[in-house]
Amino acid sequence: MSFDSVLQGIWYGRSRSRMSLFLLPFSWLFRAIVALRRLAYQTGLFRSVWVERPVIVVGNITVGGTGKTPVVLWLVEQLRAAGHTPGIISRGYRGRSASWPLDVTADSNTMETGDEPVMLAQHSGCIVVAGPDRVAAARQAIARGADVIVSDDGLQHYRLGRNCELAVIDAQRGLGNGRLLPAGPLRETADRLRQVDAILLKSASLEPYRSGLGLFKPRELPEGPTPRIPFLIQAGFVRSLVTLEQRTLADFKGQPVHAVAGIGNPEAFFATLRSAGIIVLAHALPDHARIGPADLAFGDPAPVLMTEKDAVKCRDHNDPRLWVVVADAEIAPGPASLLMSIVDSALTSSATAR
Repeated sequence: MSFDSVLQGIWYGRSRSRMSLFLLPFSWLFRAIVALRRLAYQTGLFRSVWVERPVIVVGNITVGGTGKTPVVLWLVEQLRAAGHTPGIISRGYRGRSASWPLDVTADSNTMETGDEPVMLAQHSGCIVVAGPDRVAAARQAIARGADVIVSDDGLQHYRLGRNCELAVIDAQRGLGNGRLLPAGPLRETADRLRQVDAILLKSASLEPYRSGLGLFKPRELPEGPTPRIPFLIQAGFVRSLVTLEQRTLADFKGQPVHAVAGIGNPEAFFATLRSAGIIVLAHALPDHARIGPADLAFGDPAPVLMTEKDAVKCRDHNDPRLWVVVADAEIAPGPASLLMSIVDSALTSSATAR
């Protein structure tokens, strides 16, 4: 069992509650640090930097696995349809570049940039800049022509001033045990959700919300007027990494496949495949894991299905067994209109302020 799996059990399961209690003192220390840092920005001791274009942050208050990146991709598609030139900034986690920020393209080396920025560039075709200093990354994206910045994660990166905050929550897993790191999955307390512009809830189905605004309220979330917008992660098609042939998940129905996922919540990927009638041989890897040919040597010719974030690290493997599942966020028309009205209002306010 991997360390990531152990943590998931502590945070979201019941069987390891004693371990969570053992970690509580460290959680209290983390809470104090988070509160002091937040207070430092609120009082002006630390100052946020506002760049020359509006900034939209798509983040979360839990660690990984909420569907944040598909929401970023959905949002930049909507912004482009509205005539904008969005630029995406990403931390570039586990990237080993000697200098930051770094312009990222679909052909960039994931060892330098990290996996997520390359996947974002490949899927979106947008301007993408990676770097741990999000202010510098935003400015570089603006220099490349972006008229609005979308930050993939960074809700807690208060140094970067923002005009709109969207928090993404997995409705099924909620806030786990409700505790802060390391005893729980929270980066900040649940009250932080009262301050964002909208809460996006990854749901198992959109049917109850297609005709309305989706008043979906998991009990763990704090009460308040913040709009709650449900969305679904929908697997669109499956593409061969070698031939680029496209299939659907239905083409693999009834077959055993090796499912590889190095993401924050690998079980969500496995569940998607199972729901399509696929016999899943699950291989959960740590989030952002490096994947070499040896990691995919399972000793049989069964197809290997993986997430987009994992696939960008396997482009040079030249293995015909490898397939990438391309997934997109889907938001029902009513909630989608509400969300874009919130974003448009933030962009308009930013233009007026300038």
